[in-house]
This record gives sequence, structure tokens and C-alpha cells, in this order.
Amino acid sequence: MRPLFARVLRPVRTRRTRRVAAALALTVASSVIATSATTAAAPATGQHGRDHGWFTSWATSQQHLSGTPLREQSLRMITHLSQGGDALRVRIQNTFGDTPLTVDAATVARTTGKSAATEGTPRTVTFDGRRTVVVPAHGEVWSDSTRLTTRAQGDVAVSLSVSGTAPAGRHDSAFRTNYLTPPGSGDHTADASGEAYTEKTESTYLVSAVDVHNTRLRGSLVAFGSSVVDGTGSTSCGPGCERPGENLRWTDDLARRITAELPASRQFAVANEGIGGTTSASTCPGIGDSLRGLDAASRLERDVLALHGVTGVLYYYGTNDLADGCDADQILASYREVFQRLRDAGIKVYVTPITPRPGYSDQNNRDRHTVGTFVSTWNNCSGTCDGVLPFDQVLADPVKPNSINPAYDLGDGIHANIAGQQALADVVSLPMLAASARR
Repeated sequence: MRPLFARVLRPVRTRRTRRVAAALALTVASSVIATSATTAAAPATGQHGRDHGWFTSWATSQQHLSGTPLREQSLRMITHLSQGGDALRVRIQNTFGDTPLTVDAATVARTTGKSAATEGTPRTVTFDGRRTVVVPAHGEVWSDSTRLTTRAQGDVAVSLSVSGTAPAGRHDSAFRTNYLTPPGSGDHTADASGEAYTEKTESTYLVSAVDVHNTRLRGSLVAFGSSVVDGTGSTSCGPGCERPGENLRWTDDLARRITAELPASRQFAVANEGIGGTTSASTCPGIGDSLRGLDAASRLERDVLALHGVTGVLYYYGTNDLADGCDADQILASYREVFQRLRDAGIKVYVTPITPRPGYSDQNNRDRHTVGTFVSTWNNCSGTCDGVLPFDQVLADPVKPNSINPAYDLGDGIHANIAGQQALADVVSLPMLAASARR
């Protein structure tokens, strides 16, 4: 299997090392790309403790390539920040691309999030001081810091101009509308009007994280899991009622609670790293080919440890493991591996027991009970995690506890609707999460 998560061009500290990193990035010969990817793939487990004042405020995880590559066009991705700051920087990924990706211009700007238009003239984004950057195959880049004042729950448009024919890595479910110009239309990253962005998509392309600089924040909390983390159901308010683009995932609701209820000295960012259909364990026999390599351990470095200011992870995995044929022992083995890696990195782990599904077999429910008992023991996964998120209790039908409460059911017996998303956010103990604060 090819190395999906090779990482390159980490933010660096000195002028000399920045020049070296830029030279490596701009060299597209295959031998040099391979060397740079290997050299720069050192563990980023210290990222949660570096870069004072920088915290990942929004994230989304790439999961595959789009069937249609990008070609001489611009894209404008709308990112919803959980916390604001006085500057920001962005991550661009080419995780699944087999060829380099050339970005010849990038900008950021505040936006209402309701259209492709921006509020004011977009600000230029650079990469080691240059407007152009080459993202190697299977690699990533972080931008330089860009001065832009943002607020909690504000939207930022990240615009990129792609030259040539480029791989289009994406996250499928944005639960909002993003924008592209037609192929061959060139650079429109500096446009404020949004008129050139005539194509719409419900996916997020290339942009995978936004950091904010805010010295008042005490950490970033990463929600890590499958479709209920990703946000499936968060646009549904009942039959025939949809509310896309309103940021109503339980992670969005939790971010709003943090802003409103915690004191200024205990504020946290929240980043969402859910991918629908994924599992905690890599060994489940029913995992489809398109999801292999996206299990929790395989993407932990890329989607959690490589982010900035991370102090806690909200771990919501296991439903697909059971559906894909894993038993309790396989699930618990994956839990222990991931939890240990996170705690070794100084990151606290908060875990939800597996939530109910009416389609589970009797054996599935026995395994679900075993995993739930492990998670709930001592309220810390028998000493392997730092707290419990009782989402299983919130979603369970009080009459049929192996099914979801009808008031919270999207209608498929698996996912929570808007009311259920809010109920999940409301049950989270903010004092427990505040214990993860950076000292």
C-alpha cells in the first residue's frame, strides 16, 4: 500500500531551514520528492506543545481523490472557525495524489458563509514567503501566518488557484456549499465578489485545517471518529426539513457552548476530524476497499497529532467496527493502541461507548456491551483514557435501548438529527474538558 500520510514542509523555525524546506518543496523530480517526504515525516507528536499561541480552529479530513481533477481553476472553501484570533494559517494536502499539486496563489478573507463573496478584499497567503507552492504527491504544506482578525464561530473563505492539471483530494461531506470557478478560468483568488465561482460543491477540496493565533486559548479539542462525528444528520430537522450550512453538528454546538459557558481563561478550539464509514480497528473483515487505510490508528498522525495546540481528543468510534464484523477484542485492541499514542503525546482522551443500532445482531450487542463496560470502568476506560462521553445513554430509546430515541433519530436508526446533535453536545461535561487545558 502506498504511504497515504507522508508529511512534508512542517512549519520551521530558522531562515536557513525555511530556505531548505522551500527548495525541497519546489523541486518536483520524483527522487527529490521521495527524499523530502521521507526526511520530513518525523513524528509530529510534539505539535500540541509547540508554536505558542497557535491552535487548530477548524479541520476536515481528506478521504480520497475526486473523480475529476482540477485544471487551471480556482476554488473557494468556506471554513467555520470554532475560535478566532489575530492571524491564521492554513494546511493544504495532497494526501491521495500521485503527482505534485501546484498552487500558484492563495488568499483568505472573512465571509458570511452564505455565498462565494467575501467581506473586503482577500488577504494574500504565502508559503515560506512565496505565493506559489508545490505540494508533493502524498504530502502537505502549512502556510505562513497571515494577519486577519477573526472571531469565534466566524466563517473564513480560503481560496486557492491551481495551475496545470492537478489531483483533487477531498472530504466528501462539507454539509455546506463550497465554490469553484470553471476549468481553465485561472486565478480568481483575489476576487471579493464571488461572481467567477459559478460551480458549487458539497465537498471540501485540498484545504484541511485552519490555525488561529490566539494566546488566550488553552487548547484544541479534536473530535475523532466516523459519520456521527463527521456530521451526518446535522442538517435534518424533520421530514422535508433541511438546514444545510448552519453548522449544527454536535461539535459545532459544543464549540458554541464552550464560547458561551467557559470563562475567558478556559477557552478551547474544536476541530472535527470525522470520516463517514470509518472504523477504529483496521482488521474488520467488512471494511470496503475505499476505506482501507482510514482506520483510527492509520490516520492518527495526519488528523490529530499533526494539528496544533491539541490538548484533548473526543473519541467516537466503534459503530462501524461492529457492522463490519469486528468483535470486542479487536475493537478494544485498537482503542488501547490509539489511546496510548495520544497519552504518550500528552493529549487527554475522552471516549463515548458505542451507540445503539437496531440492526445489530445479538452478538453485536454483546460486543457493544463489553466495549461499553470497558469504557465506563472507573470512568476512564480502566485507566487508559481520561473521561467518558455518555453519548450511548443520550441516544438510546428508553423503551428499546438497542435503538435510537425516535426524537433524535435521523430515520436510519444510526445517525442523530439536529435535535440529537444538540443533545449530544449538551451532555458533555465542560469542566471535564477544561481539565485538558495547557498549563
